[in-house]
Amino acid sequence: MERTFAIIKPDAVLAGHTGAILQRVNEAGFSLRGMRLVRLTKTDAEGFYAVHRERPFFDSLTTFMSSGPAVVLALESLDAITRWRTLMGATDPAKADEGTLRRQFGSSIEHNATHGSDAPETAAFELGYFFRGVELG
Repeated sequence: MERTFAIIKPDAVLAGHTGAILQRVNEAGFSLRGMRLVRLTKTDAEGFYAVHRERPFFDSLTTFMSSGPAVVLALESLDAITRWRTLMGATDPAKADEGTLRRQFGSSIEHNATHGSDAPETAAFELGYFFRGVELG
């Protein structure tokens, strides 16, 4: 079994898509090991996305991620990282495959409804950023 980290981003929460996304998580066979509703501060978002600090989109990304509530998830399944990234779809919803979360719920590259870890090391950092070990089932 493998764990991965996921976020239902502020745009999807604001649009009322949290329940539908969680239903898709369940239907895809993921075990939910942790879930929290969070409201990131700008500083929280900057710490989480520190790897992108030098990128031109860093300020707009961290401003967006601190603009409203988000739902953070710890998901578990066989090959969880790859399976979650496949379910999410391409970063740009316009290029995402039909049936993916980003295609269905995203509206732009930045407002793309979901986030997911891209590697085991990233998942470990991101899970640790939002969940203490005792919080995960």
